[in-house]
Amino acid sequence: MKYLLVTPPFVQLNTPYPATGVLKAWLKEGGHDVLQCDLGIELADKIFCRSFLEDLFERAFQKDKLSAKAKSVAMLKSEYLLTIDSVWRFLKGRDNTLANRIAIRGFLPEATQFKKIKEEDIEWAYGTTSTMDKALHYATIYIEDLADFVAGVLGCNFSLIRYEEQLSVSAPTFDYIYSRLQTSPANELEQLAIALFEEKFSTFAPAVVGFTLPFPGTVMMAMRLAQYVKQQREDCCVVVGGGYVNTELRSISDVRFFEDVDFLLFDDGELPVETVGRYVGGEIAKSDIIRAKYVESGVVVDSNNWDKNVAFNDLPSPDYSDLKLDEYISLVEFTNPMHKLWSDGQWNKLTMAHGCYWAKCAFCDTHLDYISRYDAPKAEVVVNRMKDLISQTGVTGFHFTDEALPPRLLREVCQLIIDEGMVVSFWGNIRFEKSFDSDFAELLARAGCIAVSGGLEVASPRILKLINKGVTIEQAVKCCSDLNSAGIMVHTYLMYAFPSQSAQEAVESLEIVRQMFEEGIVQSAFWHRYAMTIHSPSGCNPENYGARREDMSVNSFANNAVPFISDSEEINWDMIGRAMSSATQNFMLGKGYDLPMKNWFNGVYPNPSIPRSYIGRIIES
Repeated sequence: MKYLLVTPPFVQLNTPYPATGVLKAWLKEGGHDVLQCDLGIELADKIFCRSFLEDLFERAFQKDKLSAKAKSVAMLKSEYLLTIDSVWRFLKGRDNTLANRIAIRGFLPEATQFKKIKEEDIEWAYGTTSTMDKALHYATIYIEDLADFVAGVLGCNFSLIRYEEQLSVSAPTFDYIYSRLQTSPANELEQLAIALFEEKFSTFAPAVVGFTLPFPGTVMMAMRLAQYVKQQREDCCVVVGGGYVNTELRSISDVRFFEDVDFLLFDDGELPVETVGRYVGGEIAKSDIIRAKYVESGVVVDSNNWDKNVAFNDLPSPDYSDLKLDEYISLVEFTNPMHKLWSDGQWNKLTMAHGCYWAKCAFCDTHLDYISRYDAPKAEVVVNRMKDLISQTGVTGFHFTDEALPPRLLREVCQLIIDEGMVVSFWGNIRFEKSFDSDFAELLARAGCIAVSGGLEVASPRILKLINKGVTIEQAVKCCSDLNSAGIMVHTYLMYAFPSQSAQEAVESLEIVRQMFEEGIVQSAFWHRYAMTIHSPSGCNPENYGARREDMSVNSFANNAVPFISDSEEINWDMIGRAMSSATQNFMLGKGYDLPMKNWFNGVYPNPSIPRSYIGRIIES
C-alpha cells in the first residue's frame, strides 16, 4: 500500500513536525511504501526569494489600495530585492558570516515590524557579544515585514507564525471553511501549495493521503488539498488526524466535512492509518476500521476496538529520511530565552514516554488518550531512538515533547547517555516536584539537559491544591533552585483566572513570581488565561471548581473551549492579565523588583501579604 503523509503549512519552519515521521516508520516496518512531505518549509522557500518578490512588487504598485504595512515594504523595494536571497540563506545556516552585517542596524531594510523593537530588550537578551542571536532576531522581523507585504498584496491571511489563525475563532462551525471551498477558488498561496503537492501526488500515485492537523490554522489548507485529491482521483482515500482532530473534532456531526475526507483518525495513528489501508486494499470491511470516524448514510459513526494500542516500547524510531532537512530555517521572534528554543535551530523532536505519569490536573485534557494512557518504554529504547535520529539528521539536539518527562525513566536515560559517552543537548517539560533534587539536577546537566519548562500555574497554595497539581510552591522553588544551580535554564508556565481565584490571590501569585526572578531561580515565564476545555476535569464537572457552564450545546464541527461563569467575585481579568504580562517582562529584564506590587495593577488591588523574603527563606531552608 502506498501512503503520502503531509504536514500542511505552516506548522513549524525550524524543524520537522514529528507526526509524519512517526507514522512513516511504523508503516515502513509493515512493508508499506511511504512518502512524506512538509509543505510549510517548501512553500516558504517558494515565497521568500527574489523571483517571487519581484513579481509581487510589480503587482503592489498596480493596486489601488494597499495596507499601511504593505506600503512601508513597497517603498523599500530595491533594498528587499537586494537582500532577500542572502537573508534566507543565512536563516538556513548556510552563510553565518552575514550575521555581522545583519546585527548592525542599517543593513536590512526596516518597515513596520521593526518599530516594535525595544533596544533594552535586545541588550538584555543578547548583550553586546551575541551577534548571531541578534542577527537572527533582526532577520526574523525582516521576514515578518515581508509576510505582511505578501498578505497585503495577495489579499489573504498569511503569516509564517500565525497562519490562518482566524480559524480558531470561526471553527465551531464548518461554514466558513466550506464556503471558501465551494464558492472561492484557491488563492495564490493555496495554488502554490497545490502545485508543490501535485508534484508528489502525481509521481508517487498514493492509495492513501494523510494530513496531520496540529493546529486550527492548518485546517483550511489541508481541506483545499483534500479537495484537490478528490477532484483528481475519487478513488484515493483521504485521512486526517493530529492534535487538532483529537482535541476538537471528536463530536463532529457536520457531514459536509466528509465530502473530501474519508476518515478522521483519533489518538495514536499507527493502527488506524494502517487499518484504513487494509480497508482500501479490500482486506477488511468498513466496520472493522480501528479507532476511526466515518460517515455512513450521512451519519457520523464511532468505530469499535478502542482498547487496541501498540506498546510504546515496540514502536520503531521516527523516520525523517525523505524530508528536506537542510531547508529548515531558524527564526527568533521573541527575546524570551525559552521561546527562542522553540523556533531557533533544528531539534530532533522525540517523545520519551506516551501520556502523562501524573494525569490528574483539573485544567488539563486528562480524558484524552495522549495524556491519560501512560506507557513508558525501556531507557535503552529511548537512547537507541536518539542514536537513530542523530544518524538520520546529523543533529544532536533533542526536544522531548512529553507532557511531563517521567523522573525515573529520565534518570535512567541520562545515566545511559553518560555511560555510552554520547554528546547531546536536550530540553523538555517536567513537573516541579521533589524528585528533581540537586543530585538529579547535576545528572541532568552532565547528560546534556540545557533547559526545562514546568507549570507553576496559579502559584497559589489554595488553588494548586484545588486543581490537583500535586506540587506545592515550596517543592517548585526547591526544584527550580537546584536546576538553576546546575546551570539548567528554567521556564515556568503560569495561569490566571481559574474559577474561584480572587484578585488578591492573583496579586500574590505575581509576587511569588517576582521573588523567583529576583532570586535568580527562573529565567523565563509566561502567563496564560485559564481556558475551560471539554476534555478536562474542570470542564466535565465545573461545579466542583466554583464554576458553571453557560452553554451545554454541542457544536456541529469543533468542540473544545467551554463557555463558563465563575462563582467568584467580578474581576477585570483582562486588566490583570496585562498587568501580569507587563510585570513579568520587566522581571525577566531584571527591572521593577522594588516597585510595590499594587503599582502593576494601577493601584486597584492591594499589595500582597506574602513576606518579600518568602522565596529566599525556602531556598535557604
